Amino acid sequence: MRFRDKTALVTGAGRGIGRAIAESFAREGANVAGCDRDLRLLEELAESLASMGVKYLTCPCDVSDGEEVRRTVEGAIAEFGAVDVLVNNAGVSHIVPFLEMDDETWDETMAVNVRGAYLFCKGVLPSMIERGHGKIVNMSSQSGKKGNSHYAAYCASKFAIIGLTQSIAVECADQGININAVCPGVVFTPLWEEMLPDYARKRDMAPGEVRAYLESKIPLQRLATPEDVAKVVLFLASDAADYMTGQALNVTGGAMM
Repeated sequence: MRFRDKTALVTGAGRGIGRAIAESFAREGANVAGCDRDLRLLEELAESLASMGVKYLTCPCDVSDGEEVRRTVEGAIAEFGAVDVLVNNAGVSHIVPFLEMDDETWDETMAVNVRGAYLFCKGVLPSMIERGHGKIVNMSSQSGKKGNSHYAAYCASKFAIIGLTQSIAVECADQGININAVCPGVVFTPLWEEMLPDYARKRDMAPGEVRAYLESKIPLQRLATPEDVAKVVLFLASDAADYMTGQALNVTGGAMM
């Protein structure tokens, strides 16, 4: 098992990609600190992790709140002794024309997607640097590499994640810390299901036509699964990626190269 006796802290772990990542780490022997603002989802995750026989910690947390992030990081270190891997996965997305976007939507997107990653990186890095080892994986998106209509806030936030990743990767490269990003394409998570009506309106199609339309744009002819993304996250968090830092890997089925 690649992560036996190591601890992974995963934000947005309650559902979708985050849950797949948390469960994948557990299957590889890791202790898991799962962070989400939805306690019910964390309790469901805890049941799954308990069945795998690993140590786990549920961490209700608003990732945009500095004090809550501090308590979460300190709690994980107190419980497990260290955080070996941080996965900044928590995120929100809204499909809305730019001129119809309100300030609250913009601010929420930046607070969760960018400020959350900033706070958690800043929270775990001192202890990682002190130990001379650590892996951070930040969740960007194909929308962090190419702009798209009706996604201004989301694209801006995911471009920012790549910039944040590259900057701190350079700063921490000589201290044993690897910091990379993952850029998934479309993954039909609960978040995407919630956005489906808005995407259908954007494309002037019926909601039932969206999935086939999206698949037609992907060379591999299928959407990504949460497990597809989790596999790449675990690779970047493993010793196999020790010579990689500051990268932003596409997981798009060939839709972006």
